Amino acid sequence: MTNFLKMHGLGNDFIIFDWRDGGPDQVPAAAARALADRRRGIGCDQILVIRPSTRADIRMDILNHDGSASGACGNGTRCVADLVMGSGMKTDTDGVLSIETDGGDLRAWRDGAEIAVDMGPVSTTWDQVPLAGEADTLAVPLGVEGLGDAVCHSLGNPHAVVFVEDAEAIDLDRLGPLVETSALFPDRVNLSVVSQMPDGGFRMRVWERGVGITMACGSGACAVGVAVARRGLGPDSSRIAMDGGTVRIDWDRATTHVTMTGPVAYVCEGVLSADMASLLEGRHGEA
Repeated sequence: MTNFLKMHGLGNDFIIFDWRDGGPDQVPAAAARALADRRRGIGCDQILVIRPSTRADIRMDILNHDGSASGACGNGTRCVADLVMGSGMKTDTDGVLSIETDGGDLRAWRDGAEIAVDMGPVSTTWDQVPLAGEADTLAVPLGVEGLGDAVCHSLGNPHAVVFVEDAEAIDLDRLGPLVETSALFPDRVNLSVVSQMPDGGFRMRVWERGVGITMACGSGACAVGVAVARRGLGPDSSRIAMDGGTVRIDWDRATTHVTMTGPVAYVCEGVLSADMASLLEGRHGEA
């Protein structure tokens, strides 16, 4: 039997496989797409796989809705952290859980009823994002009508943040794919459009590479918080409101580390059908 868990962080939803005690070596792209399908599968934005790690408490693999790999997923990290800490796994003396990912090692802990995750250092040079050529990452011309210059940086995956008058008025369905696949971004990019709210917080809408529009994006919210601070539009601590809810973003300029704090939720747990489980073993369709 192949067990799974469904969780979400502010509507950013995940299928989670806990394979710390063993499981398939990989999730084939075809299996990821089938599982993520909201009509024929379970449905999710990303698939998360928990594995043992030799250098951290656990390892977390991340696959996008289209089967491609992702280096970071802030809301997913918070969900996995809550799950693992709730399972009785011991953390360090400060209650911190270390998580190995392809984008680097992360740290997560409980903050009251919420989960905080240190997403690590923010990379702000053009070659770290990466961009196709040298540019000022505080003002990268996108060359897309309807969008101004972007603030670009990387948090394990590339982000472009565009400040606009009204985030709700942006045709993200049309503009998101244009920016994601632009030649400016050799690894594609996550696009966030942001406007400031009357209460001082920031409204964010997001197009995730390999996924599309999502209700929330953790690494995207971190990217927005850092962009707010880098542009001098607000303090180093800010509230970011997404379709699914609000998180707090704290950027430490001295270390360049960024921390996100917010809620997580459990949806259901279950067992894959034999047909779905066979996809994980690559017995049907492409690998």
